[in-house]
Amino acid sequence: MAVRERVSEYRRRMRERGFRPVQIWVPDVRAPAFAEQARRQAALVAAADRDRDDQAFIEAVTAPWDAE
Repeated sequence: MAVRERVSEYRRRMRERGFRPVQIWVPDVRAPAFAEQARRQAALVAAADRDRDDQAFIEAVTAPWDAE
């Protein structure tokens, strides 16, 4: 049985079971741009502790969500 036939048969069986194929695009973790972005975001998270005063101010001037 050729690969195309096996794949077709597999998909037919899965559809009979109530499944459907879904294609998902995700970032390529091997790309240099991904590594650069990961480093940038990690640095922002690491710096978040130093920005605690800023966050405290934002929370102090923000109205609660459940304000009545």
